Amino acid sequence: MASKDPLIPFSKYDVDTVIADIDIIRTYNPQRHEIEQLTAVVFEDLESKSIVGYVETSMDDFWVRGHMPGLPLMPGVLMCEAAAQLASYFVQKYDMMGCEMMGFGGMDDVRFRGAVRPGDRLVIQCQQKKVRRGAVIVCQFMGFVNENRVVEGVIRGIPLPAEELRQMSTS
Repeated sequence: MASKDPLIPFSKYDVDTVIADIDIIRTYNPQRHEIEQLTAVVFEDLESKSIVGYVETSMDDFWVRGHMPGLPLMPGVLMCEAAAQLASYFVQKYDMMGCEMMGFGGMDDVRFRGAVRPGDRLVIQCQQKKVRRGAVIVCQFMGFVNENRVVEGVIRGIPLPAEELRQMSTS
């Protein structure tokens, strides 16, 4: 994480040009309701294995009332969840792992460098660094508000046994 440069130059994409809205995202990601942390995708590049998306925050978000009263800040875990959902969307759309569902496999070198407040647009850049099909995918991510870095890290995704999990939830 030593570089101060974004993973993808801001000039390569336009955050106001949506290529995948929430309805398209839902065809690849299973999260719904309060845990949906991705609003739109604005850039994809298979050659560089990069993607950019964002989360629109508002005073209506579930975390505003309690984190923190009088000074609402988006929890860091939700910033990381948004990055995971962006990476998962990319992986699932292009069948990089050969599985029905992705899950968290771990995180490394996560740093929070600024705040995300209600009304902010958290723009997330994600770039695949390694993939072992059917086993693990490793992506570097950075999050920005108004081109100011607020979070960065490395996220690992693993395939989840979707059918087994579905059976467990009905028993």
